[in-house]
Amino acid sequence: MIHVERVWLAVQPMDMRAGPDTALARVVKDFGAAHPHHAYVFANRRANRLKILVHDGLGVWLAARRLNQGRFVWPRAGQVHVEVTDTQLQALVIGLPWQRIGNGGIIDVI
Repeated sequence: MIHVERVWLAVQPMDMRAGPDTALARVVKDFGAAHPHHAYVFANRRANRLKILVHDGLGVWLAARRLNQGRFVWPRAGQVHVEVTDTQLQALVIGLPWQRIGNGGIIDVI
């Protein structure tokens, strides 16, 4: 089981051809270091693909996700990175509006 304590979104798009070494270099560039038990989430320019790099304390894992329709809800440019909760990440990877997830996983009405 991979233990993740914090999850970060990298706001700027990443080329989805990137492998673990390129993704790790991007984490170091954007976040300063790859911290153990942290996950770093990247999207492509169209926001229909994600890659998640997880540092498990010993090495790194790289996972990919693609939506067949629609786009992932992604933060706007202007920020370098955004921290999200586990519940927000679960909503994000299935395409839900993760920014509106409140306590108990309830989607807040605007």
